[in-house]
Amino acid sequence: MGLLQELKERVCKANLELNEKNLVVYTFGNVSGIDREKSIVAIKPSGVAYEELTPEMMVLVGIDGSIIEGDLNPSSDTKTHLVLYKSFPEIGGVVHTHSPYAVAWAQAQRAIPCLGTTHADYSPGEIPCTAIMSDEAIKGDYETETGNLIIETFNSYSYKHTPMVLVASHGSFTWGITPEQAVYHSVILEYLAKMALDTLSINPDISAIRKSLIDKHFNRKHGENSYYGQHNRR
Repeated sequence: MGLLQELKERVCKANLELNEKNLVVYTFGNVSGIDREKSIVAIKPSGVAYEELTPEMMVLVGIDGSIIEGDLNPSSDTKTHLVLYKSFPEIGGVVHTHSPYAVAWAQAQRAIPCLGTTHADYSPGEIPCTAIMSDEAIKGDYETETGNLIIETFNSYSYKHTPMVLVASHGSFTWGITPEQAVYHSVILEYLAKMALDTLSINPDISAIRKSLIDKHFNRKHGENSYYGQHNRR
């Protein structure tokens, strides 16, 4: 048993769930999780097919990017994950996918507007799309710059309230308190992306729903006095 075995098992299982939920094909995408006390991240190895993954294959890296344990190369997106962990202190898991509907919006370089209450249940507004990365950034430390682009985008958004982003021309990143929750948010993002695209195909002139309706649905699920689910039952 290696270091942080439980974390590696959870991260491996979370990666497999991406495949089960049809958010990835072949070797696309990756999930990571962090042990905040040790500042160590477990992440999927680069270019390994999902059907081959085992917990022992998960690579442990320090928050500085150094490999702590593992015989395989970590995901090529590792540096992006690390930027998010360093900038969003309350997250415990990060997911990157190239799921088709989220990618369609990313390639269109458009934020996903909040067109209905299903969207409002998960974000109090649009799901942002980053700006286009500059040639200088692309030629530099590309994966770190991808993370920096996300952080710059979230100067105008709450990473806690909107745990998902589209990277222009690229794909999506989501995060959560745990790796499992980060995967959940990736599933939700793909669902919302599809619904928004379908809605606009039916009515291209539709606008975002009223703020009062957005606030009602978001706050009843996530607000201080939320009443969705069973947690407030006496």
